[in-house]
Amino acid sequence: MGRKWNNIKEKKASKDANTSRIYAKFGREIYVAAKQGEPDPESNQHLKFVLERAKTYSVPKHIIDKAIEKAKGGLDENYDELRYEGFGPNGSMIIVDTLTNNVNRTAADVRAAFSKNGGNMGVNGSVAYMFDATAVIGFEGNSADEVLEWLMEAEVDVRDILEEDDAVIVYAEPEQFHHVQEVLKQQGITEFSVAERTMLAQSEVVLSEEDQEQFEKLIEALDDLEDVQQIYHNVDLAN
Repeated sequence: MGRKWNNIKEKKASKDANTSRIYAKFGREIYVAAKQGEPDPESNQHLKFVLERAKTYSVPKHIIDKAIEKAKGGLDENYDELRYEGFGPNGSMIIVDTLTNNVNRTAADVRAAFSKNGGNMGVNGSVAYMFDATAVIGFEGNSADEVLEWLMEAEVDVRDILEEDDAVIVYAEPEQFHHVQEVLKQQGITEFSVAERTMLAQSEVVLSEEDQEQFEKLIEALDDLEDVQQIYHNVDLAN
């Protein structure tokens, strides 16, 4: 799973370089999560997850507070959560998760991004079956054996625990996300380098230099879309 963790780091590095865009995306995601339940992370697990993930991207407190206050207000903006699937160059597969208040606009924008950048849209299910929904939690300062012992004592099942680039990476079932974090926090771990519920490819492809350049243009075009929240793919970007 090491390459998968490297791909997550690549995604974070790319987004960290575009702070205003990532803050806007998180603002929308926090608002939607707060509107779907109580605007309190202690009683709204989805909101709690979004806020934990926002911390790993260093989203400022005023962005978070503004989105939550907006959710508490009388204004009611309706957003649909939609997933699109498609293909890039030479066997690359892409999943695009969106939040939109205009489904027709978003569908047209995503389709155009694919078609103008060497890709093509697929039907629902054409790509997702090659990915596994996974909770990924990373942090520094401990050994994998020590973390495994903590989780076993708490009866938390995980898929894998690895030590990579001076960090411990825990891979678990998506529904175990909060349970894993609570166990770690009880052991004094409060800073996480990654805290994601993501889609990890079951296998990855390595593209030629030319194909990778085209692929990166496609990903950038999709990420530039206002309604796109998350992009997952099966390309090994570590090379």
